[in-house]
Amino acid sequence: MNKKNKQDNLPFHEICITRTASTVLSLLGITAPTEMAPLIEQVLKTAGERFSPLEGAPACDRVFLFNPDAIAMWIYEKYTDYFTEMKKLTDLRLNMLSVVPPVTPVCFGSMYSGLLPADHGILKYEKPVLKVATLFDLLAEAGKKAAIVSTEGDSISKIFLEREIDYYIYPRKEACNQKALELIADDKYDCIVLYNGDYDYHMHRHTPEGNRALRALRENIDTFMAIHAAIRMHWSTHRTALAFAPDHGCHKAYAFLGAHGKNLPCDMNIPHFYGFLG
Repeated sequence: MNKKNKQDNLPFHEICITRTASTVLSLLGITAPTEMAPLIEQVLKTAGERFSPLEGAPACDRVFLFNPDAIAMWIYEKYTDYFTEMKKLTDLRLNMLSVVPPVTPVCFGSMYSGLLPADHGILKYEKPVLKVATLFDLLAEAGKKAAIVSTEGDSISKIFLEREIDYYIYPRKEACNQKALELIADDKYDCIVLYNGDYDYHMHRHTPEGNRALRALRENIDTFMAIHAAIRMHWSTHRTALAFAPDHGCHKAYAFLGAHGKNLPCDMNIPHFYGFLG
């Protein structure tokens, strides 16, 4: 592991990614089931202050969740200048904690089911279709339209199949990002999830701080900013929550390789950002 990052002795964050699902449901006015981890009060409070909805009305009527893979808190802190413009577009940064083991299907299974791995059933790097209720099932039951946009073969494109939602699965992230912008312009969905896995891909092959990995990080930030601009243009009549929500962190494993999956702050501590537009 890369000792230069000095992550081993840092404290773990406290807000678990399991609390994301109930937070999104609550933003849209849907009561989460009791088995889901509780919502993140600070997100609902900030949305309420931003929008001041009528009594009894949901804080938001649109949610867009951008899921860039493997962006660790230590990466954010070390390369915080990369995020300068993005931070101007968001209202809230949260210090989030991943789940064990911090690998992609386990983490997204927890993020969108609201359950720990032992309860949702994905305990290692494998991609079965989840059989437990997820954010996407509950959105459909409430009459909300949801879409997942992902590169083919990746966890989000596989573990949430067989739901009453729409799937847009493409070979490359560029097509995914373009489709997401088109869906915003069409304005037919209450909730959109977009996955980009390129930072994780290049981190594994060129270390977390390799030139190609850092280029992918900048591209992920640029994608978030393009989504923000599209929402401002096409969803101006809506109250929208836009999240930048990675699944886990990463560490340098060997000379030219990066990795993740350890119960250490470098792999477990991640930043989430929320912006509220309307």
